[in-house]
Amino acid sequence: MSNQMRSIAVTVEETKPGVFLWRLLEHDGAEWTPLDVASRSVRSYAESMAAGLVALQALIDDFDVGPRQAAPPLAAEADANPLSKPFGFGTLK
Repeated sequence: MSNQMRSIAVTVEETKPGVFLWRLLEHDGAEWTPLDVASRSVRSYAESMAAGLVALQALIDDFDVGPRQAAPPLAAEADANPLSKPFGFGTLK
């Protein structure tokens, strides 16, 4: 396991009016590269952001130290009703 923190961002893109898609991007020190993307779009920013945060959460083994090692993309798991999943960064309402 690497001791260096991975720099991962969650972003939401509105691909068409009212159609949202989350993406995980990783910064390697020089540029941002795609790490994962939703397998389907949704109709609200909140739902898309929640699904993206669930995908980010899936990359983290220990929330006290954050993401520190590579992990495979998990878009399919994160897309399946994100509001019903446990949320390590806080409570979803």
